[in-house]
Amino acid sequence: MELTKEIQEFLHNNALERFLRYVKIWTTSDETKESVPSTKNQLDLGKLLTEELKELDLEDIAHDELGFVYAFLPPSKGFEQVPSIGLLAHVDTSPAVTGKDVKPVIHKNYDGKEIKFIQDKDLILNFDDSPHLKEYIGLDIITSEGDTLLGADDKAGIAEIMSACVAWTKFPELKHGPIVICFTPDEETGLGIDKVEIKKLPEICYTVDGGEIGELEYECFDAWRAEFIFHGLNVHSGYAKNKMINSIKIASMFFSDFPESESPEHTQQREGFFHLTKMKGKAEETTARMLIRDFDPEKNQRRIDYIKHLKNTYEIRYPGLIIDIKFTHQYQNMLKFIKKKPIIIDLAKKAIENADLEPKIHPIRGGTDGARLSAKGILTPNLFSGGLLFHSRKEHIPTLALQKAAEVLIYLAELWTKEK
Repeated sequence: MELTKEIQEFLHNNALERFLRYVKIWTTSDETKESVPSTKNQLDLGKLLTEELKELDLEDIAHDELGFVYAFLPPSKGFEQVPSIGLLAHVDTSPAVTGKDVKPVIHKNYDGKEIKFIQDKDLILNFDDSPHLKEYIGLDIITSEGDTLLGADDKAGIAEIMSACVAWTKFPELKHGPIVICFTPDEETGLGIDKVEIKKLPEICYTVDGGEIGELEYECFDAWRAEFIFHGLNVHSGYAKNKMINSIKIASMFFSDFPESESPEHTQQREGFFHLTKMKGKAEETTARMLIRDFDPEKNQRRIDYIKHLKNTYEIRYPGLIIDIKFTHQYQNMLKFIKKKPIIIDLAKKAIENADLEPKIHPIRGGTDGARLSAKGILTPNLFSGGLLFHSRKEHIPTLALQKAAEVLIYLAELWTKEK
């Protein structure tokens, strides 16, 4: 099957219209909260998506109090027995940059020059920031006005899934098996997917949450989080000699003893790192949070052992100091699960090729809902959504990516109809 020009144009226009609408809905999550949803405004987009799915006459549509949206697309006639697949994207946007009052801007027929932003005259987007822009000359590029992120992570994925759903209902020649749709809250905080109703998902799913056009990811970090409490002792500075234990000063020195070469800003590809993300305190007590990442669990264990050794060293160096550390295993490398069923990846590659794209296989220097799902037995690699420079005011996406991602989903569903 090859998609007609009519279907391609429909996908482009429909996905674009939806994306421009979705990004205007404020759905920033809150990493300081332990609840799901961490912010109630995520429910606003969920309500809209629920109504739109009802308009398409999908079945088993549900929007629960946690913010999950579920729906079922019945198979084409004659394909009831083919494997069911799930398509997932997340409704929340990163709290790293505000996502309130996003105003998308379309830069028509991009000419390769610097892209400037209406709300920040000093902010520019160029090839140094995003080398992929060279591939998008002549295309339309969407950004924010420069005072917010754009929200392509992951409202592009939502728009692409929704556009594919519309096409499946509008064009009966597009054959597919049973398809489960699931839009999730709080992917950015890492808490949402733990609350998903596993029984509603098929054993094979795909998240649409990746980056550049053509990207396919099925390997990610093994991820840990370390939370620190440095217990010191405050004493009046005039009488502090040999008495004060200045926890914030000691914590600053403690974290300066981590190798600078093993930080996010000095690593790439398969290199792991320590990432200090938060530190707050006074002389009496200081708290901090650190992410520990590597593709190899054994290397992460060595990092954890290093932290434990450093703790012991500092407690000896500063008598009376107590450092409490809590380690949490956040997610595993999904490769070890997905490689057990290579057909999942083979068909995804073929679908990308059918959309006249080159599959770009990259390990994820981060994590997706798919990592946790794969560990639970729901094998879930990650397909591209097309956005770039996520979590920043320079976030952008070519409109062509919205179309191409939707095309890949349609080809993927058709390929699965041939698997019994």
